[in-house]
Amino acid sequence: MKEESADIIRQVVRGRYAKAAGGSGCGCLSEPSSPCCGSGSNAVLDLNQLMGYTQGELESVVDGASLGLGCGNPTAIGSLRPGEVVLDLGSGGGFDCFLAAQKVGDQGRVIGVDVTPEMLSKARENAGRMAAGNVEFRLGEIEHLPVGDNSVDVIISNCVINLSPEKEQVFKEAFRVLKPGGRLMISDVVATAEMPEALREQAEMLTGCIAGAEHVDRIRASLAAAGFTQVKIDLKDYSKKLISGWFPGSRAEDYVASADIEAVKASE
Repeated sequence: MKEESADIIRQVVRGRYAKAAGGSGCGCLSEPSSPCCGSGSNAVLDLNQLMGYTQGELESVVDGASLGLGCGNPTAIGSLRPGEVVLDLGSGGGFDCFLAAQKVGDQGRVIGVDVTPEMLSKARENAGRMAAGNVEFRLGEIEHLPVGDNSVDVIISNCVINLSPEKEQVFKEAFRVLKPGGRLMISDVVATAEMPEALREQAEMLTGCIAGAEHVDRIRASLAAAGFTQVKIDLKDYSKKLISGWFPGSRAEDYVASADIEAVKASE
């Protein structure tokens, strides 16, 4: 992809999520006024429960950290352990970071990276309210991570990598910053069939996690090319209900699905 085109996509995505930082979202929707958003916070709560977050997890994080912008529960598939260093790609309001911080404990650390300054401000404010001393948030692109080589035990991400115009570069960066034996444990939207061009061309589909969804076979190939092993992609049963709610009547659920994606950086 030409750099000019990639930058345009980044600007569209950044604008969408800057707007979302100022209020509640609903899944990967383009507009909070979409029919699926219902009654605001209640709709976000229902969405999070659909994706597998427990009531205890939801109650353990301050209001405003969850904007309903995800498509899964990456901390659940991450099997996080005390003392680990966790990196969240596209950390948003910090919801998954705060859940991860509880799992890794005071001896561990969580780093959230987000490209949107408004989201970083919101996340840092939430961190203060949470008194989360083992969490920090950094401004940066997931294609060019502000993180050192071989410094992270686990990478999580929730419905973000599909938005990148340079996914292969994201996986290369993920491989670079992971320690040998480190794990990639993410939730994302993937393509299961070739999407009609009319769907891809709509801007709301782009920022709604639809147009940028990569086919599962190409994701496997990109992860392998980056150096990852033990690649697993698990399509989620709740996908059709989730995605049909994002764009009612579009039949997007026939072409994309929510998935848990796992991979390992082999030990040296």
